[in-house]
Amino acid sequence: MTKDLKITLSELDTPVKILFTGYLTTVAIGYLFALIQILFTHGMADGKFGLSIDDIVYSYYGNRSGTVLETKLNGSMKDKATEQERFALMQWVRDGALEKEYTSLKPQKIIEAKCQMCHNEGASGIPDFTEFENIKELAKQDEGATFASLTRVSHIHLFGISFIFMFVGLIFSFSTTASSFYKSIAIGMPYAFLIVDILSWWLTKLSPMFASLIMVAGTGMGASFAFMWVVSLKEMWFIDNPWFCNPDSPCQRTIKVISGFTLNSLAFIGGALRNKMFPKVVATIKSAFDRIFNKK
Repeated sequence: MTKDLKITLSELDTPVKILFTGYLTTVAIGYLFALIQILFTHGMADGKFGLSIDDIVYSYYGNRSGTVLETKLNGSMKDKATEQERFALMQWVRDGALEKEYTSLKPQKIIEAKCQMCHNEGASGIPDFTEFENIKELAKQDEGATFASLTRVSHIHLFGISFIFMFVGLIFSFSTTASSFYKSIAIGMPYAFLIVDILSWWLTKLSPMFASLIMVAGTGMGASFAFMWVVSLKEMWFIDNPWFCNPDSPCQRTIKVISGFTLNSLAFIGGALRNKMFPKVVATIKSAFDRIFNKK
C-alpha cells in the first residue's frame, strides 16, 4: 500500500512560497491593468467614463442609429479632437462621406493632425487612416465588433486566461480552508464564467438583450479569482506563521477576522450570483432567443 502524499500551502518550503506568491502577485497586477484597459476602451464607448450596459451594447452590437466614425468620435475618441473638429467630421459623414469633399474641405486636415499619429501604416490592430478607403469604411453603419475580430479575440482570451486560472487553481488546490467539494467548485467556476463571457460576446452581437450577461460573467470570474487569491496568500504567509506574528496573538486574531470577512464577502457575492442573478440571466436568455427566433 502506498501512503497518500498531502501537501498544504502552510507547509511548503519558503522558496516555493515565494515562487507561488510572485506568480499570484504578478497576475493580480495584470488583472488590475486589464480592468483599467477595459475602462478606457469599452468603458468610453458611450462617451462617459465607467463601464455600463450601453458601453457593452455599443462595443459588440453597435450603435445602429449612427456610423462607426460617429460612435468613436462621441465615445472613446472624444478627447482626441475639439468639439468643432468632431462636428466637422460628423457633418462630412452625414453628407455622404465623399472623397472630393474629404480632400477639399476640413476632414483630411483634421484626420492628418489628430488621427494619423496613431492610425498609420505602422500600427497594428487599428485602421490605417493614410488610406481613404479605410476611413470610408468607418463611415458605414456602426454594427459593433466584426465576426473576424470576435473570432480573433475569443481564441486569444480562451487560451490565455485559461492558463492563468490553471496555475491559480493549482496553487489554491493545496489550501485547507474549504473542503474538497467547495474547492472543486471554486476551481471550476472561473472556467465556466470564462466560457459564458466569451459566448455572451457573440450573443450580444446578435441581440443587445445579452449585454447584461457579459457583466454577470465578468463579475463572477473576478470574484472566483479574488477568492482563490486571498485564500492562497492567507494560508502561505499569514495564518499560523510565527515569522509574521505569533500564533494565538492579537495580531493573528486580527488577520483571521480580516481574512474571514473578506472570504465571507466573496462568498456572499457568489451566493447572490447563484441565487438571484443566474435565474434572471436564464430568463433573459430564454426571452431573447424567443424574440430572435420569432422575429418576422
